[in-house]
Amino acid sequence: MSVAESTGQVGVRRLDYDVIVGLVEPGSRVLDLGCGDGLLLSRLIAEKGARGAGVEISQAGVQAAIARGLSVVQGDLDQGLADYQDKSFDWVILNQTLQSLLKPVLVLDEMLRVGRRAIVGFPNCGYWQARLQLLLTGRMPSDRNLSYRWYDTPATRLLTIKDFRAFCAEHGIAILREVYLGGQMGERRHLLPNLRAETGIFVLAGDGRPSGRRLE
Repeated sequence: MSVAESTGQVGVRRLDYDVIVGLVEPGSRVLDLGCGDGLLLSRLIAEKGARGAGVEISQAGVQAAIARGLSVVQGDLDQGLADYQDKSFDWVILNQTLQSLLKPVLVLDEMLRVGRRAIVGFPNCGYWQARLQLLLTGRMPSDRNLSYRWYDTPATRLLTIKDFRAFCAEHGIAILREVYLGGQMGERRHLLPNLRAETGIFVLAGDGRPSGRRLE
């Protein structure tokens, strides 16, 4: 599922895409999970010469991606990635889809099985504006990253940057890099990212090596 679908944003510059494209090395084998209309995957192919494939649950997303000439299959990520062999990709990407999964532990395990590296991006519910909205209004936050209402949002796993760090520690997942974005221009948030960043992007190791994470 694309951010545009999961957050209701359409026609917004994808600053998270810029970061992810920058992380992937030229010529990499890439699997984009929840690839939506395939825009990120098409950028990786065009700008990095990636050999890419995608998985998307929505028929509309699959059709849009195929219309771009991409290799995308329709599939439910909560069922795992049994069709893919171990370490068959250099990068497995799960951007703005983690919050919509029913089985995030399974999906992350599968990502690290089939990929040598994984990229996970998600909206940070610890962002100060979200906290302030809930405190002052007593209602669930709604902003450009969380534009759905409580009753129609596809997001079932709302989390913060601190939550995801704790999750990785509990499950022995090595974090290699962390990128935090905030503001209209997607500025990097180095200081207090759990409070100041709207989006967290993590690079995870698929080879189980000890964490030596680097902040960006």
